[in-house]
Amino acid sequence: MSKKETWRTRFYWQIVGGILIEEFHAIKFDSAAGIARRLIDGVIIVGEEIRSQVGGTQDIEGKDVVAIQTKGIRLSMGLMGQALFSRDLLERYNPRSIQSVAICASGDALLEEIAKKYDIKIVIIPDDHENNEKLINSLKRELT
Repeated sequence: MSKKETWRTRFYWQIVGGILIEEFHAIKFDSAAGIARRLIDGVIIVGEEIRSQVGGTQDIEGKDVVAIQTKGIRLSMGLMGQALFSRDLLERYNPRSIQSVAICASGDALLEEIAKKYDIKIVIIPDDHENNEKLINSLKRELT
């Protein structure tokens, strides 16, 4: 993740709580099988103690998880595709539930409507948020 992405992922995690695995290793590289490594920007295991790790995986079988893909730009089709397919990649770990979240710096009304159709949650965290209480309260309300 880049500087514009990491803080957004962590900001969202601080509101959600649980275990954050940044750069979750969803798929390992296998050149013989023609499979590229796939990382998910963040995976949160909901309802667990608050802690984080960078890289690797965790046992998520039977757990409620949030798959996060983050970009420090306007919502795009690429980001939505990452969010959609992250859910599919995590299904192989047999979690109880997967919520797919796309975090971006600004929205796009049309793409936000399409995201609803695929049950992708769009979270907009602007560049100038500066621990904005209004934004924090809004995100907390959405989670309850």
